[in-house]
Amino acid sequence: MSVVQNTGETKNWYLPGVFGGLVITFRHLFRNLLNRKKMITLDYPEEKYEYSPRFKGNHVLTVKKDGSLRCTACMLCATNCPAECIKIVAAEHDDPVVEKYPINYEIDILRCVFCGYCEEACPVDAIRLGPEWQTPGLNGSNFVYDIPHLAYRPQLKGGIQSHVDDEERHKAGI
Repeated sequence: MSVVQNTGETKNWYLPGVFGGLVITFRHLFRNLLNRKKMITLDYPEEKYEYSPRFKGNHVLTVKKDGSLRCTACMLCATNCPAECIKIVAAEHDDPVVEKYPINYEIDILRCVFCGYCEEACPVDAIRLGPEWQTPGLNGSNFVYDIPHLAYRPQLKGGIQSHVDDEERHKAGI
């Protein structure tokens, strides 16, 4: 590997490089100001980018037809999470048919890498990555999502029902 070093008085002249960079920057600035139709940027709050239907955004806990959580607190999503951002506390359910359920389910969105492993690991379709992607907040505590936010936030309009049908699962003995 050879490194060419500038010798002599020209090595101390940094101003030509600075002015060359400014010329390029101002050329792009004026080109964009005069040709706003050809700019590749969006005027964000007024114009929103449309993502594909396969986009994976914020987490959603699905619900059953009766409105209860689909999650069985099996801990597979927390076990598969590479960022270790899912915390689940399980308890025994009053119904003898249901073994356990989560009394606390939290996802730290600031640690999440949105890989989708939790969604893939869930055997009962309890967690999904939905289409929402805007998550504003003032401090870090706003980004620890709990059960009311994950399953019953107003944007979900009462919760998202799972694709898995309970009646078919009980008939099949699953």
